[in-house]
Amino acid sequence: MFDQIAYAMGAPGQGGQTGFGMFIPLILLFAIFYFLLIRPQQKRQREHRELLTHLRKGDQVITTGGLYGRITGLTDTVVTLEITEKVRVKVARNQISTKLLSQPDRSK
Repeated sequence: MFDQIAYAMGAPGQGGQTGFGMFIPLILLFAIFYFLLIRPQQKRQREHRELLTHLRKGDQVITTGGLYGRITGLTDTVVTLEITEKVRVKVARNQISTKLLSQPDRSK
């Protein structure tokens, strides 16, 4: 019985991978995850943080909940949006998802 175990294990250095050779697939897998998942997510987070720091009164924005509005007040954590005339809501600053470039026509 012991002979079969020894035979199955093989002699040292035959057919086995080196210590570094075992880590190559792991390193490649991490590189794939980094370039396909981690790096793009970090870029989106950086762009969103930059958007939040450059908000100004009068900017047209969209919240993550889908509200369109114009910024009428800002603090470090709260944004006051005017969603229609004399209707204002307060939302958390980090809930602003997009800043609109064009001013929508409110005369309609």
